[in-house]
Amino acid sequence: MNNYIEFKHISKEFPGVKALNDISFSIRQGETHAILGENGAGKSTLLNILHGIYQPTEGELLIDGEKIAFTSANDAIKFGIAKVHQEINMVPEMTVAQNIALGNEPQKGGLIDLKKLNRDIAKILDRLHCTIKPTDKTGDLSNGEMQILQIAKALYLDSKVLSLDEPTASLSTQETENLFDIIEELKEKGITILYISHRLDEIFRIADRATVMRDGQYIGTYGMEDMTKEKLIYSMVGRDVEMFATRQKPSRVDKSIEVLRIEGLDAENHVENVSFNLYQGEILGFFGLIGAGRTDVVRAVFGADKKTAGKIIVHGENVEMKSPADAVKQGVALIPEDRKRQGFNSNLNNGQNMALASLEKFVKGIFVNHKKKHARAEELLGAVNLRPNDPNFMTANLSGGNQQKVVLGKWLSASGDIMIFDEPTKGIDVGAKAEIYALMEELLEQGKSIIMISSELTEVMGMSDRLFVMKDGKIVAELWRDDFDEQRILTYALEGSEG
Repeated sequence: MNNYIEFKHISKEFPGVKALNDISFSIRQGETHAILGENGAGKSTLLNILHGIYQPTEGELLIDGEKIAFTSANDAIKFGIAKVHQEINMVPEMTVAQNIALGNEPQKGGLIDLKKLNRDIAKILDRLHCTIKPTDKTGDLSNGEMQILQIAKALYLDSKVLSLDEPTASLSTQETENLFDIIEELKEKGITILYISHRLDEIFRIADRATVMRDGQYIGTYGMEDMTKEKLIYSMVGRDVEMFATRQKPSRVDKSIEVLRIEGLDAENHVENVSFNLYQGEILGFFGLIGAGRTDVVRAVFGADKKTAGKIIVHGENVEMKSPADAVKQGVALIPEDRKRQGFNSNLNNGQNMALASLEKFVKGIFVNHKKKHARAEELLGAVNLRPNDPNFMTANLSGGNQQKVVLGKWLSASGDIMIFDEPTKGIDVGAKAEIYALMEELLEQGKSIIMISSELTEVMGMSDRLFVMKDGKIVAELWRDDFDEQRILTYALEGSEG
């Protein structure tokens, strides 16, 4: 394969920050090339230069041997370089064809030629082996189908380079497999794929080569056939980090103390007759495929969704969780899967966000004791090892891993003793994952108990003392750590039994 994209001595500076420092490497035409590194490594900044969003402070970008200087994202799109965004933006009221061709519709007599538009889009969807029709309403599509729409849009614009940023984060197992099949077919047609993901299993599955960045610098480019996960992780973080979650300290489960019991829980979102308990010092894992009902269960326990039947017993007392405020009073905390929308306020700084669940501690009469609130925030910043360690820094500007630490700090401030972690490491890098795992073990040492939901089987197996498997809104299996077996757990998740 020929080198198609070349970064030559690329540097990028922002006020007070050198985001990229002398980056040089190349990407071959028709390969799937992974760009890897911890959050803050410079991956997004480099791709934003490729996509015309930023211009380099120093260095050159060459495409097919030609020096290119994009001044806007539109310049890059016209040149054939497209991006499939992690957060999908489509107009739900418009049809599939209208969304794909938006701003580039075929014209006839000064009007949009709908027949030609639908015909052209149908050919592209057929090329992607897609059952979606050009006339379908976009708002009716699944997350996986929306991803395919973005790829179809790139093909409609005759893109030669396609970058995908965490494309499987919201996809089911089958949708992920469909995406991988499409990527393989696009490669065969000479389209170059740039792939960003924190899921290293995916990288080893579909990437031909991977470039690793660290702290704004180029570390190396590696052929996947010559790499191991351990070597790749070491190059990403500059230190040994276990790829899979592993407990570093002995189990602290005390079966004589039951802190939570759920009996016969039904909830509006297809949760049916769910019963389980949680012991002090335990990490209780929940695993299941997308749609199994794991998040629905904990949201009903937390009072965020309405339960329609069943009992919630906290420390031996039957309680009603009609709202999250009720849960907080009972010492129950929820670190949600969607931290950006449900975990913190993007308009507030770290100190303000950390106080959201415990404001009553800082209020006397009608006045807020800002000094006390600030002091508590600084204490929590150290406890969760937040970077930057600044209560006045805007949470929205942090990396994903550090945002998760702010959400955790918010609940530590509320002093709950039952912590629910829903996909705690989703979208964060391996270094930050290790820190989150360590913080979870620290919470156990403080006498807290944890419910952990994860779609990564290796993670939930590595961290849990006990594991419940869910399918179709029901618990189908309970396993203690000594009985964990990957094949067995997957069989339960897929079939509901071992067959």
